[in-house]
Amino acid sequence: MHPEKAEYPLARTSPVKKAWRSITWLVVIVAFLAIVVGAGALGDPVKSNNHWAPKLGLDLSGGTEIILAPKVASGQAAPTSDQLNQAVAIIRQRVDASGATEAQVNTQGGQNIVVSIPGSPDQATLDRIQSSAKLEFRPVLVTAAATGATPTPTPSATPGASATPSPASTPTTKPKNDSDLAWVTPALQAQFDSFACSTLASSGANIADPTKPLVTCDSGANPSTKYILGPVEVDGSTIANATAGMVTTSQGATTNEWAVNIVFNSKGTQEFANVTKRLYTLTGAQHQFAIVLDGSVISAPTTNAIITNGKPQITGSFTQTTATTLADQLKFGALPIGFQVQSNNKITATLGASQLQSGILAGVIGLLLVVVYSLLQYRLLGLVTVASLVVAATITYLIVTVLSWHQGYRLSLAGVAGLIVAIGITADSFIVYFERIRDELREGRALESAVEAGWKRAIRTVLASDTVNFLAASILFIVAVGNVKGFALTLGLTTIIDVIVVSLFTHPVLQLLSRTRFFSEGHRFSGLDPKALGAVYRGRATFRDPVGLSAATKARSSKEAAKRLTIAERKAAEQSSSRTKGKDS
Repeated sequence: MHPEKAEYPLARTSPVKKAWRSITWLVVIVAFLAIVVGAGALGDPVKSNNHWAPKLGLDLSGGTEIILAPKVASGQAAPTSDQLNQAVAIIRQRVDASGATEAQVNTQGGQNIVVSIPGSPDQATLDRIQSSAKLEFRPVLVTAAATGATPTPTPSATPGASATPSPASTPTTKPKNDSDLAWVTPALQAQFDSFACSTLASSGANIADPTKPLVTCDSGANPSTKYILGPVEVDGSTIANATAGMVTTSQGATTNEWAVNIVFNSKGTQEFANVTKRLYTLTGAQHQFAIVLDGSVISAPTTNAIITNGKPQITGSFTQTTATTLADQLKFGALPIGFQVQSNNKITATLGASQLQSGILAGVIGLLLVVVYSLLQYRLLGLVTVASLVVAATITYLIVTVLSWHQGYRLSLAGVAGLIVAIGITADSFIVYFERIRDELREGRALESAVEAGWKRAIRTVLASDTVNFLAASILFIVAVGNVKGFALTLGLTTIIDVIVVSLFTHPVLQLLSRTRFFSEGHRFSGLDPKALGAVYRGRATFRDPVGLSAATKARSSKEAAKRLTIAERKAAEQSSSRTKGKDS
């Protein structure tokens, strides 16, 4: 007798301990999210009012509209539709990489590109958008100290005086390779001598002919060196990948210098190997090769080794932001044409506060309908549904807020629609669980046993349903663009939250409620009254007739019993009925 008494209380308290453990984990998760949101709000007094709520998308709060106009050389044809479409795709990737979600990138009038971004983008995002990221590797021919002043125009010849002949613009001898100084013609030397780095932006260096030499300067606010560069030998289109990282020494130690690591494809690897093989044998300025971005030199390292693996590293005056920006530009590809900002304007919300209020109202109405249905169908058990929805809404709000302020996510009307759809998904999980419990009660189990057995059957259905929803949301997020991504993100997020809430809140609460007298004894308002649920299932298509019920309740019980038959049981009942009729006849 004593061993049985010692084991019995232990077995009965085990589900209770599990329930409190699950609820404790849920409280820890909610508290952690609340601390993250609160720390962000209190730590930034300038934006503290905004930190408590997620950022809104372009359609709800407005933003910035940037119109990019193509920049082509004199006599060059206008960009084609294919070039514009390619530019739109690249710019959209750059904007997404900057963390600015819900952005819109479209063509305008078959010529310009319009970029609409929620809020006010920072300078790094603007650089990502408008920079053509046309990367070229050119050999260095001549260098000199930069001059910033605009050169004084040479006076024209006086009447009657003999005109000074213009310098020759073509090489006197054919250059043997792209590092040959024969490229430096008298005309090119004169252009180099008079070139002022302050005029670099208007010189057209970013749209220069890749087959001809280029006069340019290094990048930065105060250029220090100007160059004569040979023709392009390796084009940026051969870059397979680019990442930003800290420079490491040969011993593996990390320095404080940022760099951009490039990986060429097979073509670029071979071309770059050929260049470094030639430059490695040269001296002076010709020992260098210039990395040219949009017409200006961002780095001109000396060739200290022959690089045959196609993995060079760009170093210079980079910060983490500028290195990441350049890596993103190179990774997503150079724009097929150059662009200049035609206008940069603030735009108002396309939908505005009224549509946001309408979306919230629709969500509230849907939530109220679910609550009313739960209370009518499950009596006071429906309050568990209400509490579960409140917990799910709280977690969703906190996570969306954290994503908004730390990952650049913005809530658009499409995202609000995803949250509204999630109400039905979450309520469906509760209904599946409650119905499994009621099925177990119909089979004659006690409430505590019905809760555990019903959970084992329900969780498989809930996981299968949520897995399908999550996969659909994931695929939609990968293939979609713009606002549809927001819908997919909120749908996938709330699907995960649904599993968390059902596992860490709904099931533990029912485990605790099953120990209360009100629910365990099946009070008429509990929603778990065995008599009100109908006949008790005995297996093999047979049920025990309800006792002490009215004729109307018995009729409903018979219908419920018929509904619960499986296909095999229904066929067995039909065969039994046909045999009985045959004997009677």
